[in-house]
Amino acid sequence: MIRVSGGTFSMGATGFYPEEGPVRPVTVSDFWIDEAPVTNAEFARFVDATRYETVAERPVTADDYPDADPALLVPGSLLFRRCRGPVDLRDIRNWWSYAPAANWRQPEGPGSDLEGRDDHPVVHVAYEDALAYARWAGKDLPTEAQWEFAARGGLEGATYAWGEEFAPGGRRMANIWYGEFPWRKVAGCYERTSPVGAFPANGYGLYDVVGNVWEWTADRFGATVSRCCHEGAGASDPVMHVVKGGSYLCAPNYCRRYRPAARHGETLDTSACHIGFRCVRLPGTESGQRN
Repeated sequence: MIRVSGGTFSMGATGFYPEEGPVRPVTVSDFWIDEAPVTNAEFARFVDATRYETVAERPVTADDYPDADPALLVPGSLLFRRCRGPVDLRDIRNWWSYAPAANWRQPEGPGSDLEGRDDHPVVHVAYEDALAYARWAGKDLPTEAQWEFAARGGLEGATYAWGEEFAPGGRRMANIWYGEFPWRKVAGCYERTSPVGAFPANGYGLYDVVGNVWEWTADRFGATVSRCCHEGAGASDPVMHVVKGGSYLCAPNYCRRYRPAARHGETLDTSACHIGFRCVRLPGTESGQRN
């Protein structure tokens, strides 16, 4: 973990999405934060130790989702499918679908596995799953303010985690969608997640605060949700929490949320192929659980 010295910063942004404003001064105390998102290997150790079953692996009933297609009342998660050509960007059904048996162990559904991806961020984790891991590790999920303060890396008011220029010197600074979403990527891009640390750290030494995977926070989402990315998996629970950082599916032509100030709301039972998390701990806190 990286220790971040607290302070007051300008949280939020203007000129992008309304839920990011207004810009306001916010103060945070010192805290420790994971250097990178929790990886598949780290999450596997948690599951092995506790026999934990994620939300995407649990049985689903009609009582939970009375309006759902009966064929979809099976364990699974939300999965992105790349389109073959340009589509209507107003209809997320062109690229999002509920995939039976998709979960953190099978990130692309049946037949897929984690071979070669131990150091990739764990995905298909709902809020409850992320919180369970954090508590087991003697940590917690970051507040939105802690997350944004850390992600800025000391660059007060900068648009990106590395400054104002999107691609300084032509260098790609994060795992996002370079090309035309949701169908064309330029050469050399990762198809899905990338290993943590594949892109430069920010000023505090934190990796993947932008792109790769959205990250759960401890705060509820109180603004009107702009459904740029996908619908929540279930309508039965209206409570939403803030996710931060954008993901490998954020693109300049569609979702410009690859910035520290960007925020999005997800229902608590939502899991998807581009949502993960990292943890925090306050200085001096003790726990009988694994550190």
